[in-house]
Amino acid sequence: MESPRLKAGSLLLLRIGTGLLLVIWGTLRVASPAAGPGLANKYYSGLLDVQSVQIAFGITEIVIGALVVLGLFRRIAYPLQAIILIPGALMLWRYLLDPMGWYLLDKQSSQILFFPSIAIAAATLVLLAFREEDRWSLDRRLSRARVPA
Repeated sequence: MESPRLKAGSLLLLRIGTGLLLVIWGTLRVASPAAGPGLANKYYSGLLDVQSVQIAFGITEIVIGALVVLGLFRRIAYPLQAIILIPGALMLWRYLLDPMGWYLLDKQSSQILFFPSIAIAAATLVLLAFREEDRWSLDRRLSRARVPA
């Protein structure tokens, strides 16, 4: 038996969780500009390891994350979120396949905290798949306000 409130609440929680993740990471990049290049070099093969690029990327993450949390401009914000979070998870593939450092990584370089990236990537896909069913998004509220009764 499907519960519309459960579905709406679940989508709201996914929006808040994934959007705030982007806001937090973006804030880290902006507030600690030296941290971004270090993370890029350590975990993402040096991709975008220039400090000014990391700051700009951080600002972009904050904006996209805020839009996702609010459920505003979802047709644009959700795919942009997916472009950031899904490849980010895929680039950590060794940590996802061997979070305990048993066969791909050694115990010192293993990082179990990256394993939830799988759930974050899946949550991003769920938001995309069920975008039209998200009853508690700001987009939906605004579109209802524009329709004459």
